[in-house]
Amino acid sequence: MQISIVQIGNSKGIRLAKNILEKYEFTDKVELILKEGFLILKPVKKVRDGWDVSFKEMAASGDDELLIDDIFEDEEFNL
Repeated sequence: MQISIVQIGNSKGIRLAKNILEKYEFTDKVELILKEGFLILKPVKKVRDGWDVSFKEMAASGDDELLIDDIFEDEEFNL
């Protein structure tokens, strides 16, 4: 796919079609990666985005057991 570079004020930029923005979940910001002669655009996702859904799915499937005990035998509690 070829797209044109356009004038934006004193800068230049590219325009991305709405369907591309939606497909790749681009919102307000993108991460620009320069790698081996290529520019790579990645959507910026919120930290822990989607964790709530994943946790609910884990709980529903019974896959939310602790892998290690949350209390160790040698722990002392000073109440």
